[in-house]
Amino acid sequence: MPEAASSGTASEVARLQAALTRDVPGRIMDTPEDERRWAALAQAEIKARGHAIRRPQLVVVVDRNPAVQQMRILLAQPSGGWQSIGGVKVSTGQEGRNGYFITPTGVFLHTDEILDWRAEGTFNANGIRGLGVQGMRVWDFGWQTAERGWEAEGRESTIRLLVHATDPDVLEQRLGRPASKGCIRVPGPMNVFLDRNGILDVDYEAAAKSDPRYDAVLRTDRTPTPLAGNMLVILDSATGSGAMTQAR
Repeated sequence: MPEAASSGTASEVARLQAALTRDVPGRIMDTPEDERRWAALAQAEIKARGHAIRRPQLVVVVDRNPAVQQMRILLAQPSGGWQSIGGVKVSTGQEGRNGYFITPTGVFLHTDEILDWRAEGTFNANGIRGLGVQGMRVWDFGWQTAERGWEAEGRESTIRLLVHATDPDVLEQRLGRPASKGCIRVPGPMNVFLDRNGILDVDYEAAAKSDPRYDAVLRTDRTPTPLAGNMLVILDSATGSGAMTQAR
């Protein structure tokens, strides 16, 4: 634990790490070297996009590099070292398929300007539950500009950037490679972990105190972390310094 972290922060990080180990099969825990690499990449992206960390908070970081396709939850601090809570394999946008976009990079804020929703668990024409089983949370980051992955010219259009689960029987085992239409697919257990602990819900918890619409979105069995944040960082380690390749 970084020296700058308070005892309360340290105990909360330990609680979250234990919960992640218990509740998320296949979770990834970093070596000190990998932890520093993820932190450096996230810090560079946050700074480049004009954002700052002003209090200890959790940041969700996704590396869209096709050779990585992973997510981390990082404890970000205004000063001192950052720490990895852990992570999982994900899938981001797939290149070369008509209608599939390249997931955009940047810093995207999860605020109460947009109301999230939950999956209905219905099957599409191909027998796939695109957002996972009924009740899975869908985090909505609004309309974002993304590259058309099926066009060599690199033209762009807008997509609705979401973080969501996927079909546990058909698609979840394929996480770790580009496969989505531009959104970020996460395993069902990680979806529940983010949801139950309110990792991205600092603004939602505040809004829920006065607006029943937001309270209705949040889980009744949640244990909101005091380290909750609202920042989703999407980066591509293949195009920057310190490129990261990890076993998938």
